[in-house]
Amino acid sequence: MTPPRAVWDGIPVLHLDDALIVVDKPAGLLAVPGRGADKADCVAARVQRHVPDARIVHRLDMDTSGLMVLARGAAAQRALSIAFAERRVHKTYVAIVAGVPLPPEAPDGCGDVRLPLIVDWPRRPRSKVDFRHGKPSHTRWRPLALERWGPLWATRLELQPLTGRSHQLRVHLAALGHPILGDPLYAEGAARKAAPRLLLHAAELALTHPVNGQPCRWVCPATFSATSG
Repeated sequence: MTPPRAVWDGIPVLHLDDALIVVDKPAGLLAVPGRGADKADCVAARVQRHVPDARIVHRLDMDTSGLMVLARGAAAQRALSIAFAERRVHKTYVAIVAGVPLPPEAPDGCGDVRLPLIVDWPRRPRSKVDFRHGKPSHTRWRPLALERWGPLWATRLELQPLTGRSHQLRVHLAALGHPILGDPLYAEGAARKAAPRLLLHAAELALTHPVNGQPCRWVCPATFSATSG
C-alpha cells in the first residue's frame, strides 16, 4: 500500500514531484468540472488550489474511487497522455459484483470480456454493447473472493481494462449478468440497493515516469466491505 503524503481538501495525495501527482479520488467527486456552477467542485479544481500547474490526463467516473494521476505542466501532460493512448499505463481495479461468475477456464485464472461498446446517446451518460457500431473493448477479470452483501451472494473481482471506453468495466460486467453492486446506471433491484455507492475502486496504477524514465507503481486497496459499504 502506498501511504498518503498529504490530504488536500479531502483528497489523499500519494505522490508529488515536479512532473506528476497521484491522488486517491473519493467516490462521488467529479474528476473534472461538469456543466453548471453546481458541478464546479472536482479533483482538478481541488488539486489546482495547491498545485496550479496540475493538468488532467485521464478520468475516473464520479462514482468510482481510487488512483488518479495528474500531470504538472504541458510537457508532462503530453507525455502522460500519449502513454495512456498507447496503453502503456497499467490499471487494476477491484469491484464487488452480484452473483458468482463462472470460473475462468484459462490457466492463469483470468476471464476475458470482448464486447464492443458505444455511448448510448439517447440515455447519456450510459454506454451500451453494440456489435454493429461499437468500438472494440477488452476487459480481463479474476475472481478474488465470495462475499455476502445483505441478501446477495457477491464476488470480489480484480479487473484490468485493456481498452479505455466510457463505463467499460460497468457495462461489461452488467452484460455478463453480474453488475457491480450499487451501480446507479447498470444495476437494478437488489444489486443496486446492496451498497450505498458504486463498489468500483482503482486500486493499482503503474507507468513510466515522464521525465526520468523510471518505472512507477502505486497501490491503494479498496476499503469497502460488506459491513462498511
